[in-house]
Order: sequence, then C-alpha cells, then structure tokens
Amino acid sequence: MRTRFVSSIVAGAALALPAVGQAALVSGDYVEARSADVWTGPCFANAEMGLAGQEAILAWRVREGGWSGVPLVGLSVVGVVRASATLGDPFASPLPVRSVLIVDERATPAQRTALLALARAMGGDLFGDVVETASAPIRMDVQGDDASERRTRLEVGDLARIETRTLADRDRHCGNESTYYPPLTPTTEAAPAVSVVDGYHGPGLGVVWTTHDKRNAFVGSFAR
Repeated sequence: MRTRFVSSIVAGAALALPAVGQAALVSGDYVEARSADVWTGPCFANAEMGLAGQEAILAWRVREGGWSGVPLVGLSVVGVVRASATLGDPFASPLPVRSVLIVDERATPAQRTALLALARAMGGDLFGDVVETASAPIRMDVQGDDASERRTRLEVGDLARIETRTLADRDRHCGNESTYYPPLTPTTEAAPAVSVVDGYHGPGLGVVWTTHDKRNAFVGSFAR
C-alpha cells in the first residue's frame, strides 16, 4: 500500500491567498503547463504518475500593484521546475525540486529583486532550490475574460514557450475526465486548458522538452 503524502506545495497553497476583506498587494494573469495531464481520467493519470509530470513552467504577469513597495505593473516572471516525482502526486513527495527563475528584461534592478521575491512567495517549495536566474524578453498575451474560455500565449525569449487553447469535446479520451490535479500555486481563478505547445530549452535543469496538444495547462489569475 502506498503511503499518502500531503505535499506542502499543495497544502500550503491556500495560505498564500489574501485574507477576506484584505486588498491584494499584487494581482495579474497566471499560466502553467507541466509534463503530465491535469484534466484527465484516473486511468490516464495513473499511467503517468511516477513516470511523467516532474517538469513544469509557471508564469505570472502583473496587472496591478507591486511587491515590497516596488511597482511591477506590466512585468512578468517565469519559473521552470524539475521535481523528483510527479508534481501533485498525493502519494509521493516531489521534493527535492530544482528550478530556474526568469525575470522580464525590462525590469530595473529593484524590480528584478521584487519579481524574484514574488515568484518565491507564490511558488513556495517549488523555488526552494533555484539553480539559476536569468533575464529575457517575456511576452504574455491573454484573450478572453473568463478563465474557462481564455487563451494564453507566453514567449520567454528563446528559453520557454506556452500556447494554450480551451478544452473541447475532442479532448475527451475516456469520458471520465475531470481536473485531476489543482494548479501548482495559489490562484484566484483557474481553468484547465490544452497546451498547443509548451517547452523549455534553457540551462540549469539538465533537461529540455517540447510538448504538443496535451491537457496539461492551467490559465487564470492570481492575487497576493
């Protein structure tokens, strides 16, 4: 029998949300994609668990506010992680996790520091071992107001990319699909999506990848 492990990455996610009645200091758009389906049936999830899902790309674009008194409107930060087990697996710890953080090249030194701090606050243990930081041109385009109808395109120089589309009937493979995993970080709104393409081709993690047409993404918003 497998021992159930409650990951601090998931268990602590709600703690990062603003308290009721407390205004968020920073808010904006969020997208993630990982190497395992998040909207899937149990049979497909069990086939991937332990074999896939160790890698993920996470990105935040600030629409309002800042961090530690530093304004960040219009800037983005991206994290790329490689875990030791399937992220979100309730029976195995994903730790240790190695990560790379990439900040918007337009950021000033103070904004760069604030963006890195924001990512660490949102990601928690995911960014406990940052092996490399970098700056790159980051562009995140979001179409659609409601998360379930939203399409997002993220380009991080030549390092990383995510392009999503909404789920459709053709994405059902077993007829028993649901949101099997929650997002990896706290969100105020999130919906599963298909990544038309996602990939990472940068240094630091000892692995690069490109994935097409996988039900492995979340799109939405965040506030902290």
